[in-house]
Amino acid sequence: MTDHRRQTYPAPRGLADAGALSTRPHAVVVGAGIAGLAAAVGLAERGVGVDVVEREQYLGGRVGGWTERDDNGNDIAMNRGFHAFFRQYYNLRDLLRRVDPQLSMLTAVEDYPLVDGAGRRDSFRGLPRTPPWNALAFALRSPTFQLRDLVHLDARAAAPLAAVSVPQIYARLDHIDAETFLKSINFPDTARHLAFEVFSRSFFADPAQLSAAELATMFHIYFLGSSEGLIFDVPTANFDVSMWTPLRAYLAGRGVRFRLGLQVLRVAAGETKAFRVHTDSGEHLDADAVVLATDVAGLQRVVAASDGLGDAPWRARIQRLRTAPPFAVQRLWLDRPVGSDRPAFLGTAGHKPLDNISVLERYEREAAEWAARRGGSVVELHAYALQSEPSREAMLRQLRRLYPETAAAHPRCERVLQRNDCPLFEPGMHAHRPGVRTPQRGLVLAGDGIRIDVPVALMERAATTGWSAANHLLSQWGLAGHTVHTVPNRGRSALLRWLAARTGRRR
Repeated sequence: MTDHRRQTYPAPRGLADAGALSTRPHAVVVGAGIAGLAAAVGLAERGVGVDVVEREQYLGGRVGGWTERDDNGNDIAMNRGFHAFFRQYYNLRDLLRRVDPQLSMLTAVEDYPLVDGAGRRDSFRGLPRTPPWNALAFALRSPTFQLRDLVHLDARAAAPLAAVSVPQIYARLDHIDAETFLKSINFPDTARHLAFEVFSRSFFADPAQLSAAELATMFHIYFLGSSEGLIFDVPTANFDVSMWTPLRAYLAGRGVRFRLGLQVLRVAAGETKAFRVHTDSGEHLDADAVVLATDVAGLQRVVAASDGLGDAPWRARIQRLRTAPPFAVQRLWLDRPVGSDRPAFLGTAGHKPLDNISVLERYEREAAEWAARRGGSVVELHAYALQSEPSREAMLRQLRRLYPETAAAHPRCERVLQRNDCPLFEPGMHAHRPGVRTPQRGLVLAGDGIRIDVPVALMERAATTGWSAANHLLSQWGLAGHTVHTVPNRGRSALLRWLAARTGRRR
């Protein structure tokens, strides 16, 4: 399904191919995550020469996949954990359609159940897709949200949720955190901890650390602003197999060169071109343009080491960026299966440190093949916003509490990853967050931590900034850009928008 109200941002006009220029421009893309790959595709499809430099040995960044060996020397598929590919991720899906026009690499997860510490369950299955009836139906059938709670909601304080427009929502709500905002509208505690904590932890942060504007934007994207719904897709195989290996071949066919296992140290002024990109191998790459599509720490490191890059205020904004607290992923190859009724994905609240459980053989080919051979299950546990070292035993205790049949299971193999490389969207930061454009011609930024004033989040923000970075450079060279899409950039109900505007004037 495609929302007939989705917003279209037409491609900038220009020449169809760089071959029409007197000289073919060349760009270096630093980082091969979603943002960097979108930028590389956007540039290469217009005939621009592209080198992609990536410090890891795999593509995809935080959505990368790779192969490891278990204790017996057998190959096992590994990645950094479950990612939901929502139907409203239009620009990410456009990227993937380059190698799979029908998106057969993705399969639907038909439900996204949530359970709290008291055993109360919410579900998104069967909800109407039309806002605001989807949100109303979810609230009325939820065991954590009673009819009387609707009466007690502070409609005036909650009004911004019905009229989200980017960037205006940040002027209204970026000064407060999500937890304070939810309390201010009298949102019931049980529902707040279940539904909204799950949303906020998608940003790898507790509600008290997350901007209320980001939470409102996310609520708009998935509920009140889009009719695509909360049902999502997941890749049918490990991320490298399903997405990035085919996309690498697609880009290589357009002349893109990949330099994996290299770290960019700094970006300096070039001798024959505008930029010279220095790597830790001792080599350098000269380029007419540079796309910095790294994580927050990588961006800060490169900018700090690159004297003269940008200007002082811009460099200060880069250094103000923060990274979200660490998260952990624990993957278990169990010697017996979980119950056949266990969902592919379960979100949790009140089961610290556990935030969700995935049963990989429900959707991933490699896990399904392993489970069929061994008669077991491949289970993945996530813990977000960690304040201390994750406890393997604490995670397992919560798994056994929720899925008692796993108490008798033993892991044939286990992997634990801990990372802290996700951007933090703290209150008050939006005005200072650097955007795609920079003060220096030919230098652009991309990534899920970069500001872009359209309603996108997470992987879709990465993809959208990547396309936008490519479009900005293409426009500088007089080349045609690429169309991007988002959910509508305003509340869908004219009445609710009017009420929200009246409320805003009174505040």
